Amino acid sequence: MISSDYREKTLVLVGILNGAKLFLSDLLAALDLPVSHDLIELSSYGQSSVSSGTVHVLKDVALDISGKDVLLVEDIVDTGLTLHTAIEHLRCQQPGSIKTCALLNKQTRRRVAITPDYCGFTIPDLFVVGYGLDYAEKYRELTYIGVLKVNKRPVTRG
Repeated sequence: MISSDYREKTLVLVGILNGAKLFLSDLLAALDLPVSHDLIELSSYGQSSVSSGTVHVLKDVALDISGKDVLLVEDIVDTGLTLHTAIEHLRCQQPGSIKTCALLNKQTRRRVAITPDYCGFTIPDLFVVGYGLDYAEKYRELTYIGVLKVNKRPVTRG
């Protein structure tokens, strides 16, 4: 669908680091058209399994995207804050258009009204890791996506 939608356009894929690297790589290989690509780094999780609610741009794109069609590639849309911040940040660079593509869409935790234009899977409210998704920079290397279960030790009172 992406290849046919952008057949006659100048497409630039912009992956959101670090989580979307594997998905971006596989997406690039699957597309049947010439594309450029770049990376932007944003962060809202830090060392937690819950978004802080504050998104910081850590690395900007190096390519000139003005007048070009941008497809912003994200690993997971959770609260929507990261994707929203990335869109607003890239709009300042005056691309011809911006659309979004997410591997995973977790609608139950959305804090910003945003829906990916292209989506692989919609998932329930679970914390997932693997295939680029992490918990405190761990588990990104997994070749599959799994649910992280945090062991909670009972508090002993005495």
